[in-house]
Amino acid sequence: MTDQMNARESDSPDLAGSLSAADTARFAKEFSAGSVNRLMQNAVAKTTVDDVALDRSIVTSIDHSMSNVLTDRKVTNQEKSGRCWLFAGVNLLRTGAAQKLKVKDFEFSQNHLLFWDKLEKANHFLEAMIDMVDRDIDDRTVAYLLDEPISDGGQWNMFIALVRKHGLVPKSAMPETQSSSNTRAMNRALTQLLRKAARDLRAARAAGADLDGLREAKEDVLQSAYRILTIHLGTPPEQAFWQWTDEDKEFHRDGALSPLEFAERYVTLPLEDYVCLVHDPRESSIQGRTYTVEYLGNVVGAPPVTYLNVSIDMLRELAMTTIVGGEPVWFGCDTGKMSNGDIGMWDAALYDYDGVYSTELGVSKADRLVLHDSLMTHAMLFVGVDVVDGKPRKWRVENSWGEERGDKGLWTMNDNWFDQYVFEIAVRRQLLPDDLQQALDAEPIVLPAWDPMGALAR
Repeated sequence: MTDQMNARESDSPDLAGSLSAADTARFAKEFSAGSVNRLMQNAVAKTTVDDVALDRSIVTSIDHSMSNVLTDRKVTNQEKSGRCWLFAGVNLLRTGAAQKLKVKDFEFSQNHLLFWDKLEKANHFLEAMIDMVDRDIDDRTVAYLLDEPISDGGQWNMFIALVRKHGLVPKSAMPETQSSSNTRAMNRALTQLLRKAARDLRAARAAGADLDGLREAKEDVLQSAYRILTIHLGTPPEQAFWQWTDEDKEFHRDGALSPLEFAERYVTLPLEDYVCLVHDPRESSIQGRTYTVEYLGNVVGAPPVTYLNVSIDMLRELAMTTIVGGEPVWFGCDTGKMSNGDIGMWDAALYDYDGVYSTELGVSKADRLVLHDSLMTHAMLFVGVDVVDGKPRKWRVENSWGEERGDKGLWTMNDNWFDQYVFEIAVRRQLLPDDLQQALDAEPIVLPAWDPMGALAR
């Protein structure tokens, strides 16, 4: 009788493709027959799978020494916020500022840039809602932006836009607050405000409001956003009174400087010369072409967030050349993959998950992008490289997660990890070959708002 019932069930169109009792019985039998399966089960019962899968031969083969190291300064800490891109940006700029000030450690205010980034992003989101006010609320782009109206993330071009428009101040002029270090509550209030504003803008349009009317309504929302930000982050200074003592115990005073004046005085790098390069190996992407992502940005009216797609070998060569030349490199990557925070290391084969599960899990870098298995999640700074026979063997990385992880907050990246999980760098334009410099001037191909090349801003 049972065999007849199973036969009837398998023939039933309602049960076609369902998981059957026979399937699970076979799975259990095959699992029990494998001694490695039982061994892994016993190990993972009392130990994390990462500790079981960690390849000790890789851990012991690599130390933190480098042939080229640019700095040993104290690292910064973004705490419970997604401001990595801002931290990486100001950490790049603080190198030259510290040299000019003749001090070892100096920090620009990350909170100052966070304030203006949030206000600019609020305006950017509202402008996007006005632009799409006649689209259906379930339109994929509208829905995607409503899913996260304002986030902590960002891109290199967005960092440059903030510095150009709002300048910089020393950390003492606008120090961290509880909310800059833990942005959750502030973001919740801003998200509610902006979603409500999106609803109201659509209602106003339905009632006949024109563009001027919608932008007039937007101003009231921005006033509320400014109030929320000021409560959480403090009031951004119009001027910073700046004085300091250098490493030779000599006292200096510059007096009151506006944020733009402070940036002009202490940003020693030519920011207008920097370009953003990515490695996007998907079949739909073209090397040597520029790209942008729809509705990606923070400052309305700033140059669009634009990337030039190049080979991973080009990224590697330019990053190495820049570091050997004495300058750190801002970069974006998928930091959580094959990563160990206790020892501060990345290696593409750091964990043998395939061996633990007796299953091949990995796919190519291109497929990981297509299948939503990889994207840019974190920005940091390359501050060293270990060069052997003219090629990088490993990289020194300044993270913004405090001193508790890695080598006092500094991490080591094996070059095989660079291949697989580094996606983006910012370097000087003149380092590129002539043909790629010319390619930068082409009209960028527009990717949809949800494309993974814009993920760092989410």
